[in-house]
Amino acid sequence: MSKRRPLVAGNWKMNGSRAESATLVSAIKQGMSTVAKAEAAVCPPFILVPLAAEMLAGSAVAWGGQNLSVHKSGAYTGEVSGPMLKDYGCTYVIVGHSERRAYYGEDDVLVADKYAAAQAVGLIPILCVGETLQEREASHTETVVARQLDAVINKHGIGSFKNAVIAYEPVWAIGTGKTATPQQAQDVHRFIRGRLAASDKAVAENMRILYGGSMKGSNAKELLAQPDIDGGLIGGASLQAEEFLTICRAAD
Repeated sequence: MSKRRPLVAGNWKMNGSRAESATLVSAIKQGMSTVAKAEAAVCPPFILVPLAAEMLAGSAVAWGGQNLSVHKSGAYTGEVSGPMLKDYGCTYVIVGHSERRAYYGEDDVLVADKYAAAQAVGLIPILCVGETLQEREASHTETVVARQLDAVINKHGIGSFKNAVIAYEPVWAIGTGKTATPQQAQDVHRFIRGRLAASDKAVAENMRILYGGSMKGSNAKELLAQPDIDGGLIGGASLQAEEFLTICRAAD
């Protein structure tokens, strides 16, 4: 049995009014009494982080940001910095989500810089890696994932992974309703752990690797039963409290 504590992190993306979010947070907070072992976290849009911070303070649920600037402060209109997130009690921040890479042109170098910016202020980066459908069909999954991991390892060292989480998100399985089979997901999670182990076995053994491709209440148990899947980075299903809590209970 792995000594890694499962983590289920909800990525709300650009969703939720203040009222909807308050209802969702309240229900998740209450429902966590039925979760024994798994850790839960929510990552709302920036403008809703203060609400989450206020409602979740002192509870079993952590909160975080969906992105951050590489800069600590300055003339960067529209950006939010690591110190700002830290100031609102965030534990985590998502770095290099496939949507950031695809829609906002974030490359491996920028993602590695954001990863370092998060750690510099004591935030735990949830580093996202994963391949597109085109890349999978061309059998490039491992090449792409290795490149994304190596960008961080080469720049910041394997030791930096002592204080990070990795999320594998097959881009072709996000919001498409397609899910990697448990075996397909496990294969890539095992590859990621092996890639880290080549530099440091202990770091690899302790690394929590989350699955982030359309995990929901109905398929969570099967995915989370895989030896190298340590939780989930949950999109759509994290916007429904019962669905999210079902995944948390499956992670137990």
